[in-house]
Amino acid sequence: MKTSFRRILNRCNHADDKGFTLIEVMIAIVILGVGLLALMALFGRALAAVEFSEEGQIAKQKARETLEAVYTARNDTSISFDQIQNISNGGIFNDGFNPLYLPGANGIPGTNSDTSILDRVILPGKDGIIQTAPGAATPAGDDVLVPLSNFQRQILIGDVIGDDGSVNLYMRKVTVTIRITSPGHPIRDYVTQGYISSYQ
Repeated sequence: MKTSFRRILNRCNHADDKGFTLIEVMIAIVILGVGLLALMALFGRALAAVEFSEEGQIAKQKARETLEAVYTARNDTSISFDQIQNISNGGIFNDGFNPLYLPGANGIPGTNSDTSILDRVILPGKDGIIQTAPGAATPAGDDVLVPLSNFQRQILIGDVIGDDGSVNLYMRKVTVTIRITSPGHPIRDYVTQGYISSYQ
């Protein structure tokens, strides 16, 4: 009686010792692969969203910098109020959308004296310290220069019209638009506006 009970018990234990079949392993691999692919796609979308947001922040900053450069040039009298016009109206600012080149000798971006070097973002290297001067053509130390090749800038100088329809001769409206063209995304425009007067 004891031996037959042991035989039955041994048979039950051997039945439980069966492993996974090949089909079960393949199904598990497919499920795991689909899950990993979905996770990789999620990381890809997250990285694209970060880059999209980063480009927007850079565009906003470049628009503000351009507007501030116009104010600064007027305040330190390096340009006159009459020069704060687009070239088509007798001023110094380029017409239409143009690449973001570094400012030339006059220090004002978006004019006909701009350099042929694209504006860029300076990223620190492994040491975490930015060593490159803002106008330098090559990086210093282990810094990385990222050119803003998919950015364009338009500086539009317009008249200020009063309620009675007359043109204010002592004030102009400055509109700076930074346009970003990125693959897989629609064209994005970031606009900053300000008013500049002939009085300091």
